[in-house]
Amino acid sequence: MKERRPEDMPDKADRIQVRVTEIYPAIIGESSMTGFPCTLIRLTGCSLRCRYCDTRYAVTGGRMTPIGEIVRAAQKFGHQKALVTGGEPLEQPDSIFLLRALVRARLEPVLETNGAQDLKPVPEHVHVVMDLKTPGSQMEKHNRMENLSHLSRKDEIKIVLMDKKDYQWAKGLIKAEDLAAKFSVTLSPAYGRLDPKALSEWILKDALPVRLGLQMHKYIHGPEARGV
Repeated sequence: MKERRPEDMPDKADRIQVRVTEIYPAIIGESSMTGFPCTLIRLTGCSLRCRYCDTRYAVTGGRMTPIGEIVRAAQKFGHQKALVTGGEPLEQPDSIFLLRALVRARLEPVLETNGAQDLKPVPEHVHVVMDLKTPGSQMEKHNRMENLSHLSRKDEIKIVLMDKKDYQWAKGLIKAEDLAAKFSVTLSPAYGRLDPKALSEWILKDALPVRLGLQMHKYIHGPEARGV
């Protein structure tokens, strides 16, 4: 497939499409962006099967939607931040043009990605929240460690933990790669599987320079709620 250039986008925004599961206004529930209002754009499809995945409904289905329509929806909701999540957004190559179109529309795109896809094509003005998968997720082998070289100081890393073994794994990786000196790092307990209190105690005991991240939307609306 011939690569599309950024300058080709303005007159093609209504012809280039991505598969979308849902779009709605929301409060960001994870990462350093927690608490900010946004337009949440959930793209469809993901080849990973994390044990703690809470968006399996976004693996299939969805609707092919013109990028222009998505941008107009984000502008209509009126929030500055546009959270592009999934599924895994970058499994759709044209998600890069969605990100560019959001930047061009003077919105602030935040990309949540599982870390298994190449981040090099992501526009520099996009705030990237990249996962690193733990052994407990059963997806550790998919970590694309070379992506660390494509992140900047504005970007961040999120690690979801299932248990104490995952915490020890994350602590070792943070130290080995000096991650906390390069990026903001968030450790999050898998909802319903790891006690947040226990994780907070481990972080304090080890003086680990990370953020404790909780999925705020689940505590506000409940773990089964959608569209919030």
